[in-house]
Amino acid sequence: MELKCCDVNQWKEALSSYNTRIESMNKLDLPSLDQFYCKQLPSLIHQRNPNPYITTPELSKLMQWKLTRGKWRPRLLDFVSSLDDETVKSASQKAFEALPDVSKAVSELTVLKGVGPATASAVLAAYAPDVAPFMSDEAMVAALGNSKDYTLKQYLVFVDKLQAKAKELTVEGDVFTPSDVERALWSSAIGAKFVASSNGDIKSSKKKRKR
Repeated sequence: MELKCCDVNQWKEALSSYNTRIESMNKLDLPSLDQFYCKQLPSLIHQRNPNPYITTPELSKLMQWKLTRGKWRPRLLDFVSSLDDETVKSASQKAFEALPDVSKAVSELTVLKGVGPATASAVLAAYAPDVAPFMSDEAMVAALGNSKDYTLKQYLVFVDKLQAKAKELTVEGDVFTPSDVERALWSSAIGAKFVASSNGDIKSSKKKRKR
């Protein structure tokens, strides 16, 4: 599904398939990590109002989620897990306070070793899904045509596009956040890969039978 798709029902279908796509990846810890990231972590952060923050163990688990749902890079997890808790609390508190200034919020988080714009976007999305979407490879490709440039500048373009799409899709009682748009794009891309893989397996088995 492309970002320019205007069919609200297609977007709803892609979003409602998100959990199925998570399961279909057959990664042992992913469903529980996704449950933590999508449900438990936002609740934990908001319980700390009026000065919300994230802890080092929570950031470490968020990183596990990010790397399991995407590309596994263990060094990043090592960096994040070794961060001082007070430093993480302070940086995340400043980041959440900076919103809706996404640029400032990301900059407050990227001072942490191992935290780039993509990980920072995941932290912000957990707290404010209506403002900052997660910068996933699949959504980047759909929105910008590639997923190679993980810079703050590129993320701000990505945010603008997903915020605009969320606003466009929010009609007649249907509410979409930028994070909903990201999850729908991710779900659609994973679904397409799954279909392509299945078709490849079918073609391969047919060739073997011919031999």
